[in-house]
Amino acid sequence: KYGIQENMAFLLINGDIGTGKTSLIHYFLLDNDIDAIIATLPDPDLSISDFFKLVTNEYDIKLDSNTKGDFLIQFERFLLATYSGKKRVLLIIDEAQRLNQQLMEQIRILSNIERNYTKLINVFLVGQNEVIDIIKDEKNKALRQRLTVHYTIEPLTELESQDYIKHHLSVAGSEIEIFSPEAHHEIYVFSKGYPRLINIICDRALLAGYVKETKRINREIVKQGILSSIFWRCIEIFHPSFCK
Repeated sequence: KYGIQENMAFLLINGDIGTGKTSLIHYFLLDNDIDAIIATLPDPDLSISDFFKLVTNEYDIKLDSNTKGDFLIQFERFLLATYSGKKRVLLIIDEAQRLNQQLMEQIRILSNIERNYTKLINVFLVGQNEVIDIIKDEKNKALRQRLTVHYTIEPLTELESQDYIKHHLSVAGSEIEIFSPEAHHEIYVFSKGYPRLINIICDRALLAGYVKETKRINREIVKQGILSSIFWRCIEIFHPSFCK
């Protein structure tokens, strides 16, 4: 939010698979305090022409032709009109580690559009840790110099993992402690604090608890949930037709 409110040009959040990057974006988009016109690209593995098409569609920009020149003219007009209306423009690129070199350079060029020394577009890169190596590449030196806000999302600590589970249960309407302390510890040991894995393990453990007709999830039930998760993952990998 700080980076966008202060027009800091390029922002980057990176993290390992399953740490909650996309969930964070969804939460961010629900924040009514952000006075900006926002476009999101969920998969940037695109040709430049497809990138132009998606961006113009997201921002509802009308083009007279599909040429790069027409796109740049209309896009600059859009940015200037938005700036005059005292609003910001934000482009969120998820899975940024999939950006190809040509598209990375094109996005950098878009960020050069200014008025009164003010950047007219903020670019928010969100990707797996591999995106760091891409940005460190000498070819991306110019973009790297524009990167003003950077944060790495780490997996949850054990205490954070417990709070995360309790919050989900609270939102679902639970008023009791469903998971025992030992169960919480077992979940953390296996998931290593990755929210996506925590979700899967808890889901399987709750299902196992339902089958056993118990309202208290202990360590043994969690272990059953973990084994169930591993089993179904193996089935998905080696026998995908069975899952259908």
